[in-house]
Amino acid sequence: MANYPAKIIWTRDGAVFTDKKYSRGHSWEFDGGAKVRASSSPHSVPRHSDPTGVDPEEAFVASLSSCHMLTFVWIAAKKGFIVDSYIDNADGTMEKIADNRFAMTVVTLKPKVVFSGDKRPTAAEIEEMHHQAHEECYIANSVKTDVRCEPVL
Repeated sequence: MANYPAKIIWTRDGAVFTDKKYSRGHSWEFDGGAKVRASSSPHSVPRHSDPTGVDPEEAFVASLSSCHMLTFVWIAAKKGFIVDSYIDNADGTMEKIADNRFAMTVVTLKPKVVFSGDKRPTAAEIEEMHHQAHEECYIANSVKTDVRCEPVL
């Protein structure tokens, strides 16, 4: 078993607060020293979000994409393929679900992978590696969201 700590820090900074006009800007700190500027999504709280911050919805999409990528390149290396680059223009869709609640219902990964070397995978092998990466991705295995992968070949 492993533990993954994250420290989330927000302060009121003198705002009235009860008028609901306080800043949603905050920070995320991680055990390796990384600090990330974060905020609510401007889609949720337009006037009080920090557009320069990463919102939880974007982080959710990035987390799924990053996990898939890390798993994919590991699988490719195991199979003897050389990956030069991996770029994913991932996208998440937030929709209203039952009981008037919202959820990230679909995350679509669109990875474009560039290979080099003498041994290059076929399109079928690339599709299979993406399938295996999806099956083994820790984050995808942890959520109910429909996570789709549409490799750009």
